Amino acid sequence: MNDQIQKNATRQRVYRIISYICVGILAFLFAFPLYWIITGAFKTGREINATTPVWFPTEWEIGNFQRLFSKRSAPLFNMSIGKYIITGPTVPAAIRWLINTVFMSVASMLITCLTAAMAGYALAKKRFIGRGVVFSLVVCAMALPKQVILIPLLREMSALHLYDTIWAVIFPIVGWPFGVFLLKQFAEGIPTEMTEACRIDGASEWRTFTDVMFPMIKPGVGACAIFTFINSWNDYFMQLIMLTSNKNLTISLGIATMQGESSTDYGLLMAGAALASVPIIIVFLIFQKYFTKGITMGAVKG
Repeated sequence: MNDQIQKNATRQRVYRIISYICVGILAFLFAFPLYWIITGAFKTGREINATTPVWFPTEWEIGNFQRLFSKRSAPLFNMSIGKYIITGPTVPAAIRWLINTVFMSVASMLITCLTAAMAGYALAKKRFIGRGVVFSLVVCAMALPKQVILIPLLREMSALHLYDTIWAVIFPIVGWPFGVFLLKQFAEGIPTEMTEACRIDGASEWRTFTDVMFPMIKPGVGACAIFTFINSWNDYFMQLIMLTSNKNLTISLGIATMQGESSTDYGLLMAGAALASVPIIIVFLIFQKYFTKGITMGAVKG
């Protein structure tokens, strides 16, 4: 018996070591591109274009960031109040582009999470005619490529006088079918008796949603927040179509316009990519707990 217990313990120890090795290899593979971008932002052009990879900068070069912040300039903000337009101080265009991108992604994240949570709650806990049809349309919309509806979206934004504004990129992301599907699945896991008890106590629908339902689906909202933020941040194609003026560009579009026609400044690209990666890392660290919990709950439910 003791020999069998010792063999099981040895086998579990070997499995644990193998698991740690596999996780370490996967972590290295996922983290290496970020490491290459950050170190590349401080490399000289000779080291970046070397035939033999330079794994660590021999000379820390800050000229890449200097070129990023000195090539163009733009007002820090523009506000329209009636007939008056308030313009902020002139700053490097990269700062304005980064602010535009952060505002676009955060606004998309907040509005999408709110609307998806309400829609998911209604589809999961409310019984009304056509509920199955509406959910089927949401699922079908998940398979619909964005390029198919690009022209209608473009005409709609032009009709609303939102073309070449940040809102022209935010509003098409708000109606994200995957967010509705995700939070609807989380809401279905909440016992119906809890909402019925709130209704018996005289709570309104909004009170039931904010005080009971929303806190219980918070892990799903956290996962949806990360997915929405990254989806909005990386939606280069929509940004390319909807934004044209220098002051309204995002960081990815702005860096693309700073490239020459006959040559590519990889140091500038690395500096811009390193700058653009900072907000995504911060958002993931903030919502990491909810994201991990949301994935775990989804695995248990499935």
